Amino acid sequence: MDKLVCIEDFRDAAFKLLDQNALDYYKSGADDEVTLRENRNAFSRWVIRPRMLRDVTSRSLSISVLGKPVSIPIGISPTAMQKMAHPDGEIANAKAAAAMGTIYILSTISTSSIEEVASATPRSRKWFQLYVYKDRNLSINLIKRAEAAGFEALCLTVDAPYFGKRRLNFRNKFYLPRHLRMANFQHGSGESEGVGASGGGSALNEYIDRNLDQSLTWEIIPWLKKVTRLPIIVKGILTAEDAKLALEFGVDGIFVSNHGGRQLDTVLASIDALPEIVEVVKGRCDIYLDGGVSTGKDIFKALALGATMVFAGRPFLWGLTVAGEEGSKKILKTFKDELDLTMSLSGISNVKDITPEYVS
Repeated sequence: MDKLVCIEDFRDAAFKLLDQNALDYYKSGADDEVTLRENRNAFSRWVIRPRMLRDVTSRSLSISVLGKPVSIPIGISPTAMQKMAHPDGEIANAKAAAAMGTIYILSTISTSSIEEVASATPRSRKWFQLYVYKDRNLSINLIKRAEAAGFEALCLTVDAPYFGKRRLNFRNKFYLPRHLRMANFQHGSGESEGVGASGGGSALNEYIDRNLDQSLTWEIIPWLKKVTRLPIIVKGILTAEDAKLALEFGVDGIFVSNHGGRQLDTVLASIDALPEIVEVVKGRCDIYLDGGVSTGKDIFKALALGATMVFAGRPFLWGLTVAGEEGSKKILKTFKDELDLTMSLSGISNVKDITPEYVS
């Protein structure tokens, strides 16, 4: 990995290693992929305003999230079916996050189970990304297992009543390889249908249409509060109006995200949606962001615009593909080193001092 010095290097290497079914699933966006491209392009439209002659001899990158410390303000977003990238899958990414002192979010539709990930990383910070199923007992079972396994929060995805049309997946008739499984439905939680061959499009879209509850409203938050003691974070918020509603329903965190450009195409890039949400929230809960994050400068800009912490998904799939846990660790270290250098060249010695005056 010595010659892989940035996230794009890992992406290019992973593209050569993944089979077409997995690669097109991981890299694809919805429809014309306008939002997929804009997630990255939007970061370049924000410029950094560095300050000079500041003492930056030593720097601190640690922050507090949900009342507990995190070593670096970049964590791993939930991405599904990671064993298509590497046999160690979600466990390798969770171990990488643990080693670097940051947060890992496990997907509902993972290829390693809640218990497997928890057993491999018993003292690390982990959140569980939740899809709500039509069979609410399946969801309750997942929540209780996450609680028992030491997961610290529920990350409720609210932007996916159906999956967007990712054309590459339809052209390929995407499927989960037969040697893999939807691991969270093999521990006495009731069998959920698998993601085998499709009858005509993406098998994953067909699975989501059959199983997820498309009738959800904001009343799901009070229901979850009756079911769990865990903090509730809503993931997929892009407007001030929904941020206000999230606050009214008492969520513990708002996750600004457009699902990596994979749901509704031509929506705002996450970084462009962030300022209006920060303005509404006014510090009343944590705000997280993912979507297009590919450099330490991107993390800097998101923090400057008001994010509490930043997450990324695809970069860790590329690291995982190239070298398993060690590849994911290097992705995290690359993000950390780039953020650290950006801070030092901007005249900032503590990540908590990154404020809006440093971007325009």
